[in-house]
Amino acid sequence: MGADTEPGGSSRSDEEWERFLRESVAGTADAPREPSARAREVARRLRAEPGRDRDGRRGPTPERPRRRTGRYAVGLLAASALLFVALAPGRVVDLVTGSGSWRPGTPRPTAQDPFRGSPAATWASGAPGITMPKQARAVGWMSAAEVERALARSRDFLVASSLDRGVLRGERPEKAIALVNPHQKDVQHLLKTAFRTPGEKNDPLLLFSRFQPARARLVGDVVKTRGALTYREGERGALQVTADVTFVYPVAPTDGGDEVLRTIVRRELVLSWDDPDKVITEPGTFSITSYKYATTNGGCGTPTGYLVPPFGPGRHPDGSGEEVDPYDRGTPFGRGESRDGECGRATRS
Repeated sequence: MGADTEPGGSSRSDEEWERFLRESVAGTADAPREPSARAREVARRLRAEPGRDRDGRRGPTPERPRRRTGRYAVGLLAASALLFVALAPGRVVDLVTGSGSWRPGTPRPTAQDPFRGSPAATWASGAPGITMPKQARAVGWMSAAEVERALARSRDFLVASSLDRGVLRGERPEKAIALVNPHQKDVQHLLKTAFRTPGEKNDPLLLFSRFQPARARLVGDVVKTRGALTYREGERGALQVTADVTFVYPVAPTDGGDEVLRTIVRRELVLSWDDPDKVITEPGTFSITSYKYATTNGGCGTPTGYLVPPFGPGRHPDGSGEEVDPYDRGTPFGRGESRDGECGRATRS
């Protein structure tokens, strides 16, 4: 038998013989293989399990009965809603009408606790909330002692204009006006016209906080404050004092009712204590360089000369403009930021 013949005398070509040798070593793709001992043991256990056929495959799993939780969940929600209405009907009115600044989960202010649920609850009350520089130094034409007195008088103006109880009730702020340089023509014009015919440019609220007695009254004796006075040298050697203070006023309707709102006013004032040798002024008075203010729950629209808290179920949130946080003291602000009569929408009060 030659090297190129099969048993029985049939011959193979060189290519067929080479393929035969390769397949003999590697095995063909469709050639049956003997399962290993481990595979035989696994197959035996699978066939022994209930619910499997002879090949070890599991049969279809029977469908589990469905739990009827839907109707129970609906019933629980309905019961919770009825309990909420019974315990807090006022909040339901706010949610339906979209009135007020209350948000779910935020405690509402009351006459006994007007700062309940407000960041201002931990603030100082009145003048102590307006911090002063720890140590005064000489600036421009003023000595350190004179700077210290000017800072104290600057805070006196804030107290007389935004904390005095009579001024808050709508009275004319005589003590505050007495601290303003009588020779500053533009500010004196504002003071003469603002209380008679308030307007966008001549509005008492630009400098003073006041409520209309027939509409709103203060709740309790506390106004919460947070802010500070800073100073530097201004033009012509003047002492320039900047005040940035937030005032939180709890108010209620004058005609009764237990509704309590918080009107929040943030003010920025820049005051110039001028050198009398360079600027016409009077001793103990300052000129007002600039003034800005922003309000929450203080009214929005045509100036009336008063802060106007939005009482009642038909009241509207402060505006349709951008959302603002009245307690965020880290962002710039200003009345002039409003456009087309819009006011910012407060995220909390």
